[in-house]
Amino acid sequence: MKRIVSLAALATALVASPALAQDAKTPQAEADAFVAKAEKDFNQAVIEAGQAGWVYETYINQDTEALTARADAAITTMMVKNALVAAKYAQTPNLSYDTDRKLDRMRTAITLPAPARDGAAQEMATIKARMQGIYGKGKGTLNGQPINGSDIEERMGTSRNPDELKEMWTSWHDNVGKPMKDDYAQLVALGNEGAQGLGFADVGAQWRSNYDMSPEEFAALTEKLWQEVKPLYDSLHTYVRGKLNAKYGDAVQAKTGPIRADLLGNMWAQEWGNIYDIVAPAGAGDVGYDVTELLKEKNYDPIKMVKAGEGFFSSLGFAPLPKTFWERSQFVKPQDREVVCHASAWDIDNVEDLRIKMCIKVNGDDFTTIHHELGHNYYQRAYNKQAPLYLDGANDGFHEAIGDAIALSMTPEYLVQIGLLDRSKVPSADKDTGLLLRQAMDKVAFLPFGLLVDRYRWQIFSGQVKPEGYQQAWTDLRLKYQGIVPPSPRGADAFDAGAKYHVPAVVPYTRYFLARILQFQFYEAACKAAGWKGPLHRCSFYGNKEVGKKLNAMLEMGASKPWPDALQAFTGTREMSGKAMMAYFAPLKKWLDQQNKGMKSGW
Repeated sequence: MKRIVSLAALATALVASPALAQDAKTPQAEADAFVAKAEKDFNQAVIEAGQAGWVYETYINQDTEALTARADAAITTMMVKNALVAAKYAQTPNLSYDTDRKLDRMRTAITLPAPARDGAAQEMATIKARMQGIYGKGKGTLNGQPINGSDIEERMGTSRNPDELKEMWTSWHDNVGKPMKDDYAQLVALGNEGAQGLGFADVGAQWRSNYDMSPEEFAALTEKLWQEVKPLYDSLHTYVRGKLNAKYGDAVQAKTGPIRADLLGNMWAQEWGNIYDIVAPAGAGDVGYDVTELLKEKNYDPIKMVKAGEGFFSSLGFAPLPKTFWERSQFVKPQDREVVCHASAWDIDNVEDLRIKMCIKVNGDDFTTIHHELGHNYYQRAYNKQAPLYLDGANDGFHEAIGDAIALSMTPEYLVQIGLLDRSKVPSADKDTGLLLRQAMDKVAFLPFGLLVDRYRWQIFSGQVKPEGYQQAWTDLRLKYQGIVPPSPRGADAFDAGAKYHVPAVVPYTRYFLARILQFQFYEAACKAAGWKGPLHRCSFYGNKEVGKKLNAMLEMGASKPWPDALQAFTGTREMSGKAMMAYFAPLKKWLDQQNKGMKSGW
């Protein structure tokens, strides 16, 4: 769940002020002219905003913060101004399909609309830039010494000392989340004012309107998907809790109830794969290889890791990444300045200036992340022939799911094919439980977190949760959905949600939940297209040009059609469903339930 910084997403509603054609004779022709002018004029502003954003995130200081805030303010002002015009034209009867769809996208794709009044956009952009600066420069402590966020992420994945884990978790959330709480409350108020000006109840309702269905229908769809996969999460939670209790004892982790958040190998307890060594089943748990060790044994460096990711897409028939990708991307953390290390994919000019921004470390997690981020880049390039207002994924979950589906194909067979793993060391069928459990510790464990981040913000945007209740609401939802609790008391002045990048960056998060569901549908469809006959979780479609051809047919559609059309183009179905994910993990679910006999499920 890495942030995509797509300029198409920024620009979807970014257009120039309407200059209607002089010969427009009908309301329909006027609407057509408005959209045509909009699509013609937005490009330069988008490029400038992307350049400012890139410089800021790769070189954080007060000047670059001011530049990106100024660019964001200009974009937001234009987006809101034109969304208001689009809302009026959208009422015109008998519009063409494209004009009607583009007018709708102009209203719904603004992530955080500013009020139309003078100065509001600049105020909003300044607050947002300040919050991102707090996050980007944020540090916690380990043994009383400062440690940056990237290093905390790595250390929390390897430390098995509960006191160290508690210190890093608490210091990070205190130092990063708490200072931005008041700013966030201001941002919510401004965003809601802007959303209401566009005809939405609040920002949350606007976000939920961006899925080719009503806000209510979308909320119901996500709940349906969660209920389909929740039994699998509950079984995993019960099993992991028992293993943590055996590791640390009752004083640190009780046998029943919720799990202590800092013990799960991740700053946000969103993915648990880093503690696989604690939960691995005897015998089957040792799958015979470790990707981090393999990378180091083969002398992989960050560039070689990215080259391997590119190689996967090349094997499907996609063209190599452009030369500028290698010249302009940030692959490692610079030593001389502060940067935002959170991995992201960029398309600066909506054509070919593709980049990733990472602080790559030579480990298995970052190897997977690279494949994920490149999924964004190849998607961006696939739809670059579409009209400007269609330069985006079918929905934001699609954009996140592409790279994840590729990552699912990073099976032992794939590692053999690229020379990382000797065929003699490919784990046998009796290791399947271990292979599936390792996947579930990330893929399944993430599901409730992917759902709750936006459910939390929906409550804030709607006014159900006030600033004084920010922390309690976050803690309550983490308990309700994830079954976890913080390792230390959290006061009303805390704002732990702010210590998650996507909150200060105002990036909608339900996309990541959808991506967890969609990636298994994509993966299953790819394996069927490749003619795979064995267990689904062993399938690799690396090197299959037919899969690449079908995948590209979906990708190149961009946002030109409703997402069910894009889904059908690749998978043959128009319905998002958790069934493919449940089928993938079915053998593990059966095994987990056997292990959990006699243990109390739930919290």
